[in-house]
Amino acid sequence: MIYSYYPGCTLKNKAQELDRCARLSAQALGITLEELPEWQCCGGAYSMATDEIASKLACVRALKDARTRGHDLVTLCSACHNVIKQTNHAMAEDADFALRANNYMAPEAEYHGETKVIHYLEMLRDTVGFDKLAQKVTHPLTGKRIAAYYGCLLLRPGKVMQMDDPENPRILEDFIRALGASPVLYPYRNECCGGYATLEDKALAQKKSDTVMTSAREAEADCIITACPLCQYNLMKNTPEAGRLPVIYFTELLAQALGVDEEAKRA
Repeated sequence: MIYSYYPGCTLKNKAQELDRCARLSAQALGITLEELPEWQCCGGAYSMATDEIASKLACVRALKDARTRGHDLVTLCSACHNVIKQTNHAMAEDADFALRANNYMAPEAEYHGETKVIHYLEMLRDTVGFDKLAQKVTHPLTGKRIAAYYGCLLLRPGKVMQMDDPENPRILEDFIRALGASPVLYPYRNECCGGYATLEDKALAQKKSDTVMTSAREAEADCIITACPLCQYNLMKNTPEAGRLPVIYFTELLAQALGVDEEAKRA
């Protein structure tokens, strides 16, 4: 199976392990990720202003490139996935938005949301299958209690993202079970970490991050996994060191369980 792949900016610097372990694991699972050669920054956040077009054109170009190549588009970073998925939805459902975006780019062939956008987790669930993933595990994470942290962007808005139930998701918990570990359910697994509030109200961001961390710790988790580099940063930097749990990317856990990376095996 071949997919077009959009890594995004953060995976090229601060979140290299999210990207590296994803590529190694995909190869072990027989999945080919073909990185789009000329992708640009997604913009980092999806502007809700209906007249804001320019900041979303990079996403439209990536989507159009994937359509040209004939593959579904896989993303990893929760923020990138959110922005690209919402942009794709707008190109398909908002005729005025699509008209202005296409006029701005003046393409030979217009784009109207034809590319299917999926997150790496959806690829594992819907293409590989969690049952088959479990059969591929060579280093089961038996005995580990792992807390899944969804945050905001992976699930919302639910009608557009359509990955899972935004109020009671299970995709990460099913992923954890496939690797042989035990998922820990805790109240704040899909609540905001305060990510985008960090620059304007650090105290609020610290309060939100600490609430998530404390909730997972009280549920006796050994670590927290996430797909979001910003969430990972906030949970590690905006919570007191005493009692802080390790926060790792879900692909690091995957690479460890599949035994595809010596460094991941030692995690």
